[in-house]
Amino acid sequence: MSRHTFRASSATRRSIQVLIASLLPVLAWAGPVDINKADANTIAKELTGIGLSRAQAIVAYREKNGAFKSVDDLRKVKGIGAKTLEQNRANIRVDGDAKKTG
Repeated sequence: MSRHTFRASSATRRSIQVLIASLLPVLAWAGPVDINKADANTIAKELTGIGLSRAQAIVAYREKNGAFKSVDDLRKVKGIGAKTLEQNRANIRVDGDAKKTG
């Protein structure tokens, strides 16, 4: 009986180790992204719920209308809703060109 308990314990421990190991790359890659400087691939990789198509729309909007002045300006991009914005607010930066004048 104790032999089976050990196996279950070992299997559980192994499952937890695999789970932690699988999450580490995500945690290591997640980080702030400056939407005034980043390319579409970087935006898609760094922001939750934003694939390449939406990321390309963000870059296209920026190129057409100029730098984003605030995180909330992302709502002006078609396909970016309140939920997506709130999921990513902590990782979005608008430093870049928004500070430049002229």
